[in-house]
Amino acid sequence: MVMSREAIRNIIGIIGNVISFFLFLSPLPTFLNIWKARSVEEFRPDPYLATLLNCVMWVFYALPMVHPGSTLVGTINGIGLFIELIYVFFYFFFSDQKKRKKILVMFGVGCIFVGIIVAVTMYAFETTKGRSMLVGIVCVVLNAIMYASPLTVMKQVIRTKSVKYMPFWVSFVSSINAVIWLAYALLKFDLYVTIPNGLGTLFGVMQLILYFTYYKSAGVEVLDLDENPTIIKMTYGDVIAMAMSNK
Repeated sequence: MVMSREAIRNIIGIIGNVISFFLFLSPLPTFLNIWKARSVEEFRPDPYLATLLNCVMWVFYALPMVHPGSTLVGTINGIGLFIELIYVFFYFFFSDQKKRKKILVMFGVGCIFVGIIVAVTMYAFETTKGRSMLVGIVCVVLNAIMYASPLTVMKQVIRTKSVKYMPFWVSFVSSINAVIWLAYALLKFDLYVTIPNGLGTLFGVMQLILYFTYYKSAGVEVLDLDENPTIIKMTYGDVIAMAMSNK
């Protein structure tokens, strides 16, 4: 018996959920370091707050009154939302007063932004087509901004001729994740899921090409940590966490 396109799409979406779940867990080593040090040191909260905002917007996008038929998009971003809230709380707990104020301000700005988008979406548009268009555009813009993050790591790889801070398995799995969600979006064409995952696939391929170009030089250390003190403190897993919520 031949499966329907919708059944195939659901299977791909479930696979995407599983892969995405593990990618959401990729920053755990960072928080293990914070736990051991009892301090966030120079680790930055930006990736987790950005991913939190992105997850909220994709959960809203997947609601039936905005974009029907996007349950699997909503489930994984709902899980991501919960995980990112834990990360942000954890970071807040181990931060000093100055950094806590920064987190509260950024969190407050994010809440205001979400509130405005929700209000405009629900009161300015009466159909799901109009609502999904507005929220979809916002999600794509957020993902496009976050997809600029891996460019910093890729630039570093080219400059240092070392893949020390671009682990292969993170790059590989994130690329597979983007491909899976791209296939999911194309089976029942969803422009707003296709665009970010198309970008994710492109950047994933570029990262893998860079890895195989420079992996033999992984042991070469040419970084000046006095000039770049945050390179170690914002690991590639953190960068992936930013670019990961793109369903």
